[in-house]
Amino acid sequence: MLTPGVTAPPRQDASPAELLAWHAVRTPHRAALVHPDGSRAAPDGRPGYTSVDYAAFASRVSACAAGLTRHGIGRSTRTALLVPPGAELLTLVCALLHLGAVPAVVDPGMGLRRMLDCLRRVDVEAFIGVPAAHALRRLHPRALRSVRSTVTVGRRGDGLAELIALGAEPPPGPPARLRPDDPALIAYTTGSTGPAKPVEITAGMLSGMAYGVERAHFTAELTRTLVTLPLMGVFDLAAGRTAVLPAMDMRRVGAADPALLTDAIQRFDVSAMFASPAVLGPLSEHLARTGARVPSLRLAVSGGAPVSCALMDQLRAVLPGEARVFSTYGATEALPIALIESREALAGPAEGPAAGLGVCVGRPAPGQSVAVIRTGDTPVPRWTPELPVPAGEIGEIAVSGRAVSPRYFRSPRADAEHKVDDPVHGVRWHRTGDLGWIDGEGRIWFCGRKSQRVRTADGELHTVRCEGVFNVHPQVRRTALVGVGPHGGQRPVLCVELMPGVDADDWPRIEGELRALGANSPAAKPVQDFLPHPAFPVDVRHNAKIRRELLARWADGQLTGSGRPTAAERALRAVPLAGWAYLVAWPLLPWEHPALTALWWADAFLSVVVHALQIPAALRAEQERATGRRPGATAALTMLFGATWWRRRVRGAQEAAA
Repeated sequence: MLTPGVTAPPRQDASPAELLAWHAVRTPHRAALVHPDGSRAAPDGRPGYTSVDYAAFASRVSACAAGLTRHGIGRSTRTALLVPPGAELLTLVCALLHLGAVPAVVDPGMGLRRMLDCLRRVDVEAFIGVPAAHALRRLHPRALRSVRSTVTVGRRGDGLAELIALGAEPPPGPPARLRPDDPALIAYTTGSTGPAKPVEITAGMLSGMAYGVERAHFTAELTRTLVTLPLMGVFDLAAGRTAVLPAMDMRRVGAADPALLTDAIQRFDVSAMFASPAVLGPLSEHLARTGARVPSLRLAVSGGAPVSCALMDQLRAVLPGEARVFSTYGATEALPIALIESREALAGPAEGPAAGLGVCVGRPAPGQSVAVIRTGDTPVPRWTPELPVPAGEIGEIAVSGRAVSPRYFRSPRADAEHKVDDPVHGVRWHRTGDLGWIDGEGRIWFCGRKSQRVRTADGELHTVRCEGVFNVHPQVRRTALVGVGPHGGQRPVLCVELMPGVDADDWPRIEGELRALGANSPAAKPVQDFLPHPAFPVDVRHNAKIRRELLARWADGQLTGSGRPTAAERALRAVPLAGWAYLVAWPLLPWEHPALTALWWADAFLSVVVHALQIPAALRAEQERATGRRPGATAALTMLFGATWWRRRVRGAQEAAA
């Protein structure tokens, strides 16, 4: 059923729920959502898909909203949403927005402890999740003691179908009307450079984000989009486009199969897509390698991390000639901030990274104002005329506008660190924590995170400026500048990830060539230490932002030896080895002796069962240590050495974090 009373065109600041209801009336038979359906697999093995039109999807959303009301969820209810990205999640998000409830969406990949802490800090009042999420809720009742309403979706309990059926009668009401300052969503920063912060996305900010995305990128002929980030699917539905969800796990975008993405683009004539570089890189390589064509794709927008000119060039080579490729710069607190199209980026700014200028992220997005202010680590409560730096000077990037969150959720400390009030112009600026500068044409250049700048005795080095000098080496995949030691006396170290297939024996030659590149650049000349690393740790959301804090810990261990086990720790590792030797010696044991038999079974339990149970903790410890060791190798070492292998790493990571 359609939402009653929705006949007039929506207001200019209408919410996504109001826009969805309007499209259901205006274009009821247009496909709203195309998503994978396991029951419809094609004979050739390709994934099957189901299409839902706007009338059916809007009816599903409004009925779902009514069902949620029966569970005690209504306007302003802070609701934890732990459902895998997909059609079910989009339906629930739209239903919560229909009610005016406030979804709190977290990345499960951030780790159990951090995820629970995020939900605890916002005092979630309702909990919607799959059965595994509810099992987690029951195991940690203190972290979620504020929860009053629960809804289970998935194979067991109150699935989405049951929820929709529950709300089918009586007819649902119209979408909630929100004021611009009303909270609409709580999102979390990636936490790649510190604890994840709860960002209060207001109804006005949502409207501003949609305005910026539409004005910057979309034209009338772009009607079908490939969704690799759930929030972008909400914007597509609000704009009346067809949102195509490919067969991929949006929680691990770096693992997406480019062949399946290509299949979805071709099968449904996708005309636009938004994705992180971790998706677009493999996709462009797949298209180039196979010769597959995607003639319908006319717009590719990338974000989440700086997009290299090399990737833009690769995309232009495999997309239609008239296609536009954008690099978008933004943050959870402000999206989009700036953008640049590939043709401009591949012109003059393309030489910037190699010259140590940073990465050009383009001009301010529609509706946004950008300034560069003095670099500092203390709060700035009021905007003053002296705060912006002169043109061409590096400072912290600040932004104000419709698509900027006015505050964090109940986080006065974060507000003090990142928000600046401008009473003269009646706006609130957001300090991004990014360093950059603005050139004579009004373009913004990104130089790196403020918290990751390397502060040596001779001055500061900026990560992205420095790394761009070395990334031009043909056998280098990417680099990461980190600082070892106390601020003001840090030792700059360049971690280097080589291209796949490069022989380790080539490292001495490559290191010499990197030194020569650095010697010719003022931005990189102070770097004298180079360390090869097998695989950089990256953020869980975009799989693209390098976690330099973890690499700094690893580099410190490599240079100082602090990461190597002590003699006492090596001796302790002999204990589990002795246990394995005892297990292997079982044919030689006098089995008639009950004490030796009992000891053998106890040893088997400790060496096999207990060591296996310790593998998840060991994997987390290795991630925090940023060694780049493969999960299989970590699991094997844990089975062999048990706690003597991983406990020291967990303790070291916790001490460094504290």
